[in-house]
Amino acid sequence: MSELYIGLMSGTSLDGIDGVLADFSGARMQVRQHASAAFAPALRAELLALNSPGDNELHRAALAGNALSRAYARLVHTLLARSGHSASAIRAIGAHGQTVRHRPQAFDGTGYTLQLGNPALLAELTGIAVVADWRSRDLAAGGQGAPLVPAFHQSIFGRAAETVLVLNIGGIANLSVLAPDGKVLGFDCGPGNALLDHWCQQHRGQPFDRDGAWAAAGQVLPDLLAALLQEPFLQQPPPKSTGRDLFNPAWLAARLRDFGPAAAVDVQATLTEFTVSACIAGTRDHQRNGAMLAVCGGGARNTYLMQRLQAASPALRVVATDTLGLPALQVEAAAFAWLARQTLCGAPGNLPGVTGAAGPRVLGAVYPR
Repeated sequence: MSELYIGLMSGTSLDGIDGVLADFSGARMQVRQHASAAFAPALRAELLALNSPGDNELHRAALAGNALSRAYARLVHTLLARSGHSASAIRAIGAHGQTVRHRPQAFDGTGYTLQLGNPALLAELTGIAVVADWRSRDLAAGGQGAPLVPAFHQSIFGRAAETVLVLNIGGIANLSVLAPDGKVLGFDCGPGNALLDHWCQQHRGQPFDRDGAWAAAGQVLPDLLAALLQEPFLQQPPPKSTGRDLFNPAWLAARLRDFGPAAAVDVQATLTEFTVSACIAGTRDHQRNGAMLAVCGGGARNTYLMQRLQAASPALRVVATDTLGLPALQVEAAAFAWLARQTLCGAPGNLPGVTGAAGPRVLGAVYPR
């Protein structure tokens, strides 16, 4: 039976889709091919708009899910063409979908999480089985539905000789604490790139602050930083998860209203420091001199952000996950290839100690080829 899987991830940063073709036939997973694709501007704008209440949401969300699945399918065909494999050689696709709402345990005690996509359409367009709808079973079992990547992080990055901290900085940042004894902790830290990208788009017309160069040119505003750090989510104990439902432009605007005029570049510098502070706060109980903080996601490519992480945590060795053998922009897509394999093998994909679920659960819904 084939041990080739494809993983697809489009995260809360809305910067596009990452895909990997992963081989699980050996003792250690190997990524055989990687590809990425930016969202078409109209699709990105619609996905961003669907993070907030609006008119005709059901209709718009359904069509956006179809468009997303077509974009996923194009990336799958790119991976197949580059690798030389046929669709029949791939056992399954693990497709995350696009999160537009994440409200675990809210309203009725269970809450909901919504990832747009049409996995049935993706199966039709690719001729490959698709595993999707990853988070709802964990929510049904009383969990947060996130983060789901710590179990994968443990399988790839865990070490018997030292604690490894894995920090994923996408739109939202999440931390995995991988202890030498195999114990795993994990939780969302707070904002990653979401507020940084929003502010850069609003004031510079650019989708993100390349290398953090704009933020590096500014000055941190201490009073604004202190106000941002008063957000109650940051003080909550794990298990916890969040998203654009909380850290969004309206949240930022409400806090900026209490301050006088500020240069946009200084706000960007402060937002960068806010992300750094929230991430490092999550590591404090787990730092040891010389311990490793391995960063993945788009934030690992922000030079200034990485420098600030190191400066804020001198006891840690801050590196990109590339150092551990898996490039930073491939980690999350590879995680969903791994999770798809877990599902088809009938193995749990969640860690109850991370999400707060009542127990281990096999995640996802399967759409056969």
